[in-house]
Amino acid sequence: MNPLIVPLVALSLLAGETCAQASSEIRISSAGSQPSVKGAAENFTGKVRVDGLFKGDHPARIGGGTVTFEPGARTAWHTHPLGQTLIVTAGVGYVQQEGGPRQEIHPGDIVWIPPQTRHWHGATAANGMTHIAIAEAQDGKAVTWAEKVSEAQYEGASVAAQKVVASQTVTHTQPASDTLSAKQQTIPLIAAFMATSDMPTLNVALNQGLDAGLTGSEAKEILTQLYAYVGFPRSLNALSELMNVVEARKQRGIHDAPGREPSRAIPTGEALLAAGTANQTRISGEPVKGPVFDFAPVINQFLQAHLFGDIFERDNLDWQSRELATVGALAATPGAESQLRSHMRASMRVGLSAEQLRQVSEVLAARGDELSAKRASTALSQALAASGG
Repeated sequence: MNPLIVPLVALSLLAGETCAQASSEIRISSAGSQPSVKGAAENFTGKVRVDGLFKGDHPARIGGGTVTFEPGARTAWHTHPLGQTLIVTAGVGYVQQEGGPRQEIHPGDIVWIPPQTRHWHGATAANGMTHIAIAEAQDGKAVTWAEKVSEAQYEGASVAAQKVVASQTVTHTQPASDTLSAKQQTIPLIAAFMATSDMPTLNVALNQGLDAGLTGSEAKEILTQLYAYVGFPRSLNALSELMNVVEARKQRGIHDAPGREPSRAIPTGEALLAAGTANQTRISGEPVKGPVFDFAPVINQFLQAHLFGDIFERDNLDWQSRELATVGALAATPGAESQLRSHMRASMRVGLSAEQLRQVSEVLAARGDELSAKRASTALSQALAASGG
């Protein structure tokens, strides 16, 4: 664990409150009972949301909340009079003390910030981050804000870190571009032909993906993830086809890069549900609610704990690749247009550009899958219209 720094955004929003009177009874604030609060523009760069704000009754001085940073969002430089504790629950973030190196933090990391330590923290350029932050106020004040972190300061640190970890880790997302890489172009094709059980064409797409640099681990992860969208039978059949492809390539003297397994343990129990809920919220842009989830709450629990928890917490496939696979599979699935629109929006939230998503339709059409291409194009147009893009 990096023994560094991270501020409590929530406390800056609480600093002006008067202390509540002491109570002799336990008090429970139910999840969702308090509105989300936006991070003040003068103290943050990018989109920041604070949930579950709390403050202890007098004579306690403790307070905090759950803070979510969108990709690229961060605090300004600041200090805390009595220090602070941060518990990362989802995503990938950075913390940096003035004069020291920027360090990367992950779910489960606990960070202690010494009193009066000038620092900043936030999400990486390509990944969001959520943490619980707890600190004490002194004379009613929990944070002192200074100037914002400049782009040069933020991006300069990023370059150094990327050189260290580029060969070792897979981040959730990559910076947005106007074109899909050759490897990325094969992902929606693999997903679409897996979803329709078109094994001969899937065989061709898998070979093209491996030729373009897809590792064995990434190919397996794509086909495994998609059982959540198109079912176990198709996933199992596609994995069997991949196994045949890999063996046939070996017989031809082609030895594909195996890739790697996830680099960290997946949370369990309540920690898994919390991580999955945070991932779902970040990818969806807001907490997921609706009549269907009110009618059958367990389906959202499965989505949060399993799909966005067990699966999306696996870091051997970045989130852009996961969304490209999901878009490809849903585009090939008649009747899933609503979900396809949602995942077009999600794809842009994890860093894919509208131009890249238009390319998904183009590669599907070029492969002769006109219906899937049309569904993808229509869903993207509707998603852009809804967001004003």
